[in-house]
Amino acid sequence: MNLTHIKQIIQSNKKFVLTTHVNPDGDGLGSELALYRVLKKLGKHATILNHSPTPMNYEFLDPAGDIQKFQPQRDSDTVLAADVIFVIDTNQPDRLRTLEPYVQKSKATKICVDHHLDKDDFADHYLIDEDATACGEIVYRLIVEIGDSNIDPSVAQVLYAAIMTDTGSFRFPRTDPEIHRITAHLIERGADPTEIYQNVYEAWHPGRIHLLGKALGGMKLEYEGRLAYLVLTRSMLEETDSNPDDTENFTNHPMSIAGVGIGILFIELRDGVKVSFRSKGDIPINELAKAFGGNGHKNAAGARIFDKPIEDIVPRVIEKSGEFLKQQSESRS
Repeated sequence: MNLTHIKQIIQSNKKFVLTTHVNPDGDGLGSELALYRVLKKLGKHATILNHSPTPMNYEFLDPAGDIQKFQPQRDSDTVLAADVIFVIDTNQPDRLRTLEPYVQKSKATKICVDHHLDKDDFADHYLIDEDATACGEIVYRLIVEIGDSNIDPSVAQVLYAAIMTDTGSFRFPRTDPEIHRITAHLIERGADPTEIYQNVYEAWHPGRIHLLGKALGGMKLEYEGRLAYLVLTRSMLEETDSNPDDTENFTNHPMSIAGVGIGILFIELRDGVKVSFRSKGDIPINELAKAFGGNGHKNAAGARIFDKPIEDIVPRVIEKSGEFLKQQSESRS
């Protein structure tokens, strides 16, 4: 991870495009906003273009509306004319969705900033640290390399949000003393932990709580209580006036049950099913996600399964999960 080289690329170029994965989370949004604001401080021309709109609970990070939803007719020339494109919080270009063909076609220098496993070979430079707690941690280090004075309250706020959300409020396994030192620095520079937490986790609409109730009411356990899963159908979303963004952190609930090693959340979409996998301890849940075309971290991963009804997908994933649990038990015995 050569921060000095990336700094030199930034210094010697003018036009930048930043983007993150479909259905962005706090880490992707906070990281791209932080880097965007520093680029603007440096006098660069920068544009944030995302495939998906910003979820409601993260809109407070972007009061000026700097994040734009990509529209090919309007924005394709911006991507194609960029000097540098930063792809943030994903190393799989297909997760850029509508932006992917334009990013791939662009002659811009492509820089992937990420902390996930198993990168695709699409970028010119990779700023990847698989041991980082969040992409925000990597962006923080890059900004410090560019110049610590660039961390003003607006940058500190979004970086803190990125790190807080991707560490599960500092409770996931990779949380270490160093990340607490980083967040302490961000608080010193103006980040407000209380405001950030309240906006992200305590500003939901009532429909989300009703949706959670429906999900928990239908939660099932399998394999002697070692696997728990939730299923959310489109009709449940419609009945509660909710959308998939409202399901953030629903995966925490199956994992809160004693004895559960794997938790899964199924969300029925218009064109398929989103599957979120979680695990405890040494269970490499990203390996299970790969079986369904997904990927992620050791204990948190996801996949999208298209063109099959949820009624077919759920039993197939649960059966495969049981086989995976058995393999994991046998490998440790």
